Amino acid sequence: MALTPNSPNADNSMQALKQYGSYIVTAILLALAAYFGWTYWQNNHARVDTVAADQYADIQRLNEEVSLASQNPDLEADAQESLVQSRTQLDKDIDALVSTHGESVYAWQALMIKARQQVDNDDFTAAAETFKQALAIDLGDAGLKAITQLRYAKTLLATGDADAALSEANNDMPSSFEASQQELLGDIYLAQDNKESAIKSYNNAWELLRSRQETRAVLALKMESLGITPEPIAGPTSLIQESATPEQPLVVENSENTSVEAAQ
Repeated sequence: MALTPNSPNADNSMQALKQYGSYIVTAILLALAAYFGWTYWQNNHARVDTVAADQYADIQRLNEEVSLASQNPDLEADAQESLVQSRTQLDKDIDALVSTHGESVYAWQALMIKARQQVDNDDFTAAAETFKQALAIDLGDAGLKAITQLRYAKTLLATGDADAALSEANNDMPSSFEASQQELLGDIYLAQDNKESAIKSYNNAWELLRSRQETRAVLALKMESLGITPEPIAGPTSLIQESATPEQPLVVENSENTSVEAAQ
């Protein structure tokens, strides 16, 4: 039955609309505000991430050019001047990225590049400051933090500040970094003429590597230099057993396809 303005049901509907209409309108407005707010946030932050990613991509390309040129010992005078200018531009680009997107992973990666360049140029003091700056970025990733801490501690040791290096290297780190941490502690103790502690740390590092069937030739040399002969670490057992008889090669008529498959 159709409702007319004078019907009882129409009166009830009008009464309900007057009573709850404001709540309905408010709910709709809140929903719209939430939607448009979320859309704005997504668009804004996506744009920021894209800008940061583009800036970092440019930094990566310039860094590769600088690294490649630095490996050439026979650069002409003009090429050497160009290399200096490229290094200066690389530092400016990194500083610009960090100043505008300082809390992003792109800033952290850019600072890692800057510190590496400084280490390669034996400017360990500047590199230590760069690692310290990178360490201040809270990325919420324990692994990235551990990488930064280890590199920072190594650089502090290179500057001759063994005490500061020891303090930094003693911070808690994920278990996957403990072997590297113990090896670095051994290096620091050795620099402090604490041979006993160095041997203990090197042994700890070796046993941690043994637990995951990994070996490090440099660590073995460090231990041997202190009169320790590290017990060899067996490599991981292959899950695929070799066949008792050699497999016969497959005969494929198309040699071009065979070459492609072998290269994959």
